[in-house]
Amino acid sequence: MGRDVSRDRLMKVLDPVVSAEGLDLEDVTVTPAGKRRVLRVIVDRDGGVSLDDVADVSQAISKALDDGDAMGAAPYVLEVTSPGVDRPLTEPRHWRRAAGRLVSAELREGGAVEGRVRAADDEGVELDVSGEPRRFEYQDLTRGRVQVEFRRADEGDGTEDDGDEGQGGASWTST
Repeated sequence: MGRDVSRDRLMKVLDPVVSAEGLDLEDVTVTPAGKRRVLRVIVDRDGGVSLDDVADVSQAISKALDDGDAMGAAPYVLEVTSPGVDRPLTEPRHWRRAAGRLVSAELREGGAVEGRVRAADDEGVELDVSGEPRRFEYQDLTRGRVQVEFRRADEGDGTEDDGDEGQGGASWTST
């Protein structure tokens, strides 16, 4: 990430800024891009993140970085985005936000399970596996991923999820 910019330092600086906007800081990365660096900040919250949310938090992050020295003196481009559908489910809040979605998860003891998230709490997740509810504690799972579901327009069942939400994510770029 560069010797003058550490991920941990940026997380400590940006977490309270993002939290003040009512969002969760999911990740921070800095990558070289020619003479500049790209600072990518990933934010999320229950119910999702709108473009207005991303714009607001982007301005707050930009101000905090301008007021401090967390990014050092070299130029950078700030990108603020929400996680895509391929984000691994690693925290209870990730599982909670995947309610109603089809997920696959690797089991710590070997094998895997696929089912639709019915509910999630701080200790585990309940999946609908082939029509049967099954509970898994997070300690028994190594990782999970939302499965992208494709349906033809005439296959829609009238529910709120026709498989096209969460595939892009909101983003905002600032220089």
